[in-house]
Amino acid sequence: MAALPPPRRSRFGAAPRAALAALLAVLALTLPVGCAAPGGLRDHGAAQPVTPPPVPQPLWPGLATVPPPTAPAAGTGQAPEPPPQPVPDVTAAGRDIMSVDVHGLLAKDPGVSQDEQRALSACPACELRSPEYRDLTGDGRPELILAVGTAGTAGPVVLHVYTLTGEGLVPVLRVQALARFSAETVGTDLRLHESTSVWVRTTSHYRWDGVRLVLVEQTSQDLGPVPTPSRQPTPERQVQPTVGPVVKPPVTPSAPGAAPSALTPTARPTADSGAAPASPRAGATPPVPVPAQPVRPTTPAAPPEAKP
Repeated sequence: MAALPPPRRSRFGAAPRAALAALLAVLALTLPVGCAAPGGLRDHGAAQPVTPPPVPQPLWPGLATVPPPTAPAAGTGQAPEPPPQPVPDVTAAGRDIMSVDVHGLLAKDPGVSQDEQRALSACPACELRSPEYRDLTGDGRPELILAVGTAGTAGPVVLHVYTLTGEGLVPVLRVQALARFSAETVGTDLRLHESTSVWVRTTSHYRWDGVRLVLVEQTSQDLGPVPTPSRQPTPERQVQPTVGPVVKPPVTPSAPGAAPSALTPTARPTADSGAAPASPRAGATPPVPVPAQPVRPTTPAAPPEAKP
C-alpha cells in the first residue's frame, strides 16, 4: 500500500490566521447594524405623553341636586291592564275582517268616546276616514285601522285598531292624534307622525306585544331653527364740514378810551405800522377781508350870524 503524501502547509502561519480572525471580530463590533430582523424590537424614541380623558366638573357643587331616578320596588307599580275584550254583538262573517260594518262596529264599541259618537252621528261621511287593512300582529292576517275626527277637519283624530279573534273583533289600540297627522306601517310596526310645533315633528312607534299594540319609542325631529333677522351694526353718523362764508358778529362802535369787549374786534397791525403780521394757525379759517369804507369829508358848520 502506497503511503499518503504529507499535508501541504499553508503559506500563512498560525500567527497570521489569529490576527486575521481578531481583525474580523473588531470590524463586526464597530460596523453599525443596517436593519433589524423581522419581528425584532426597535427604538422609536421617547413615548408620547398620555392625556387622560376629561371628567365632568360640576358647577355650584354645594347646591342640592336632583336625585337620579330609581326603579319602583316589586309590588309598588301600577297593576297590569287587563287584556282587551271583543266588541259585543259584532262578528265577522266567514272570518273576513273586511266584511265588518265599520259604523256598526264603532257604535257598539264601549271604548269609543261620546265626542266620537256625536261626530259620527252628525257627519258620518266626513268624520270617518276610509278603513285601512294591514298586518300588525305578524300572523299573516290584516287588522282593521279606523280614524275618527271629533271636531271637524281641524279637531283631533282618534285612531282605532281591531284584530280578529275567531269571529270577534278585539280593540288592540286606541290613541288620539292631531288633525294633520300621517301614519305608515314598517313591516308589522305602526308609526304616527305629528307636527307638534312649527319646526318639530313627533314620531310614535307602536309594536305588537302579543296582547295589544304598545308604544315602544317616541322621538322628536327638529326640522330647522327659527330664522331670525340678521342684525347689522348701524353706521355712525359722520359730521360733514360746512363749506361757506364765515358769518361774523356785528361790530359795535365803542366809546373812545373804552376797553374792547368780546364782540369788539381788536386793531390789527398793518404794513404801514411796521409790525409783522401774525401767522395764521394751522387749520384755522382765514378771516374774510372787509373792504374799507370811504371817509366822507365833513363840511364845517357856518358861524352864527351876529344879531344887530
